[in-house]
Amino acid sequence: MTVSETTILEAVLRRDRWVVVAALATAIIVAWIWIVLGAGTGTNAVAMTQMAGMPGMDAMMQQAVWTPGYALLIFAMWWVMMVAMMLPSAAPMLLLFARANRAQKVRDRPYVATGFFAAGYLTAWGGFSLLAAGLQWGLEQLDLLGPMMTATNYWLGGGILLAAGLWQLTPLKGVCLRHCRSPLSFLAQQWQPGRLGAFRMGLAHGAYCLGCCWFLMGLLFFGGIMNLYWIAGLAVFVLLEKTIPFGHWFGRIAGVGFAAWGALLLVTAAGGQ
Repeated sequence: MTVSETTILEAVLRRDRWVVVAALATAIIVAWIWIVLGAGTGTNAVAMTQMAGMPGMDAMMQQAVWTPGYALLIFAMWWVMMVAMMLPSAAPMLLLFARANRAQKVRDRPYVATGFFAAGYLTAWGGFSLLAAGLQWGLEQLDLLGPMMTATNYWLGGGILLAAGLWQLTPLKGVCLRHCRSPLSFLAQQWQPGRLGAFRMGLAHGAYCLGCCWFLMGLLFFGGIMNLYWIAGLAVFVLLEKTIPFGHWFGRIAGVGFAAWGALLLVTAAGGQ
């Protein structure tokens, strides 16, 4: 390859990177804005976060009535929340995928295939969002989740924390995390050509990411589904666990902390009986 060809390739790669980065940034920013505005629930997340710390707020508010429209809104809320929380940690994979597509000399612009990869990834989290919305409905019907969208007793809160902490220590969690932390290895093992192949790869990567983080997302039922501190905190936690050196140990240490916290809440619940 001549110096001129190398220069052109480097310029093309930079352009591809900026296109993907701009698309990711736009999607993430829009998702966060929608969450802060309340995700269509009628109360902005800033107010809900502030009210969550006030005693007796659940008793002062009425539980939402689940209509088909409200159920669809809750599903959309969860899905957009996953876009805001999970896309930042998926950025290294998407950028590497775009670069690999350019190296494969596909006829489409590489960010077209990258869009299909991202669509597959978000489809996996859409499935989780559907289950999360159903679980939210069930917990509300059992009066285990209050109008502020937080657990209403120590038993549920402790159980969620303990389960999330123990999951962080399981071999399956470790396998999923290794795939998420090794984009190059994933692409080498899972590569499929074409747009459909890109979608399938994104779906597979989303499945690994889901296996890695689904219990962490379940912590929102404890901390508050619309609590900005918990949403932002978990998003940062996932990003660090997947990207920093020794991130797997970071996740394990946090898992021990979650489990200990959960066990303490369960002991408190048992002592209060």
